[in-house]
Amino acid sequence: MTPAINLLRKAGIAHRVLSYPHEPGTASYGLEAADKLGLDATTVFKTLLAASEKNELLVAIVPVAGQLDLKALALAAGCKKCEMADKDAAQRATGYLVGGISPLAQKKRLRSFIDSSAQALPAIHVSAGRRGLEVSLAGSDLAGLINASWAPIGKPA
Repeated sequence: MTPAINLLRKAGIAHRVLSYPHEPGTASYGLEAADKLGLDATTVFKTLLAASEKNELLVAIVPVAGQLDLKALALAAGCKKCEMADKDAAQRATGYLVGGISPLAQKKRLRSFIDSSAQALPAIHVSAGRRGLEVSLAGSDLAGLINASWAPIGKPA
């Protein structure tokens, strides 16, 4: 199991692990997960890392059906501006490979923000820490476990 799943088990958080055969070269890991698992793309969330103007890494969790609004993330984080983090920096900080970055059990505790659309859903799906592996859990459980803030940081694709 991955560190993310181990954390959920240790914390006693209700969750469900879902797996699918990942195809290398896939353009969108999140949309691949939604398609292969037969899930509504508005319930599957991708974990992205952004960097503030002060080089603080921030975790943004948004629906795969849309994209991250960097201006909205900067506003939520109290920063002047944000840009997508360097792939290598994201992998070093989280301990996960791009395409399998989970918001759970990351190497470094980073400020995290979940798109507020997740609050209306009974469950959301996020990476379990490996390409081809998702975990389903209540958004409120995720927010509590990673000390995340809710913010309208997603926008339509």
